[in-house]
Amino acid sequence: MFEPHASPQAHLKNDILSGLTVALALVPEAVAFAFVAGVQPLVGLYAAFMVGLITACIGGRPGMISGATGALAVVMVALVAEHGVEYLFAAVVLMGVIQISAGVLKMGKFIRMVPYPVMLGFVNGLAIVIFLAQLQHFQMPVGDDGSVQWLSGSVLAVLLGLIFLTMAIIHYLPRFTKAIPSSLAAIIVVTAIVMIFNMDVKTVGDLASISGSLPDFHIPMVPLTWETFWIILPYSVILAAVGLIESLLTLTLIDELTETRGNGNRECLGQGAANVATGFFGGMGGCAMIGQSMINVNSGGRGRMSGISAALFLLAFILFASGLIEMIPLAALIGVMFIVVIGTFEWSSFRIIKKIPRSDAFVLILVSGVTVATDLAMAVVVGVIVSALVFAWDAAKRMGSYTSIDENGSKIYELSGPLFFGSIQSFRDLFDPKGDPDDVVIDFKNTRVYDHSGLEAIDALAERYVKAGKKLHLRHLSPECRQLLHQAEDLVEVNVIEDPKYKVADNQLG
Repeated sequence: MFEPHASPQAHLKNDILSGLTVALALVPEAVAFAFVAGVQPLVGLYAAFMVGLITACIGGRPGMISGATGALAVVMVALVAEHGVEYLFAAVVLMGVIQISAGVLKMGKFIRMVPYPVMLGFVNGLAIVIFLAQLQHFQMPVGDDGSVQWLSGSVLAVLLGLIFLTMAIIHYLPRFTKAIPSSLAAIIVVTAIVMIFNMDVKTVGDLASISGSLPDFHIPMVPLTWETFWIILPYSVILAAVGLIESLLTLTLIDELTETRGNGNRECLGQGAANVATGFFGGMGGCAMIGQSMINVNSGGRGRMSGISAALFLLAFILFASGLIEMIPLAALIGVMFIVVIGTFEWSSFRIIKKIPRSDAFVLILVSGVTVATDLAMAVVVGVIVSALVFAWDAAKRMGSYTSIDENGSKIYELSGPLFFGSIQSFRDLFDPKGDPDDVVIDFKNTRVYDHSGLEAIDALAERYVKAGKKLHLRHLSPECRQLLHQAEDLVEVNVIEDPKYKVADNQLG
């Protein structure tokens, strides 16, 4: 594991060995996601290499691993099926341009808007997704109709035994030595055992051959027309959004684990540049990979060299060592991913779920469920929207007032709470224009007006008092509210008392 006071040489060694571990785990993931997207395995491997290398060099989060991901693959499959892989490459280039634009506009900071219950749900849902993705290796095809059945008997026993051995090595080896990442050691040991005893188990080579050459520069072979642009634009926008959401959330998670701070806007730029380049070199595009990022961090990789070495090792596998990598048993990689699941899932959420507000518990469970049922980006969007609605509902209930009569016989309403679209009904219910005296003062010292709905509520209330023949004074309006009123002077039409500039009276008393 990473030690903060270790020498630079030790850090570099940790990064390189961790990168090797990550590269080994990247191979089956990239191949599997290529199959999901409906493209050749090398398209996924090239994406893992190029996106991983470029984001490691210029991205905003050292130690975070990027590559081809399932969240993007499920979006791509329809485009590939209907228009072909060349349109996918064009869409990936446009996706990168959109992500670069997001970085230039400094939109990475909006990740701060994601509430903590959404983050917990995201992490838990992701752990479940990673776990479920491994279950396909416990099945075998039967017949030619694509049906499958679960493994059983000795085949299942051997697979489980190798998985548990892998997990045991990863868990216990750090107690004896940290000279080599425990995940890498586990993969080597389990592979050696399978080879020595000539065990009949599935290997990486059973998925597909990973042998290939260097990726070539390739301009997507699509017509340069507006029709092409409108075909790929919807896919590019969705891919860009999904990629950035997943990357920025992973960045936040790695920040917490390493107690360091990444740069969201720089990550947007790095992801965008990586995808533009990948689209021109025959890759399917990508974003941050939380599973591989967790492997990297847990193996001691914290610097940029960990991501760079992972990408370079992956390229070396493709060019020179495909035969060796294809001999690695899938059981070893499944064991590594199960350890990632255990480390990723926030087990403390079971303990705190009864102690936090019910709304937060609901959001946590909702986001976890939507993550499993759809994808990470949709889950986060749903979680943020629900959290915002819950907040608006709670804030709306805080609108209230204290009333009194001053020495001049004027009725004073001292408001408290925010005035916005959610609280305007509560605001209206506070007043009685027909029953109030002829002179009424509304004091905004303890409240703020946040939107145009609040302005309209003030305007409507003023009109009710005018129709009732009463005088209305608004006191202690905030500078922000005055600015809103000034901007909306053509929309807020009632002239309350004698203030033509803001269309309300502003009597600053005391």
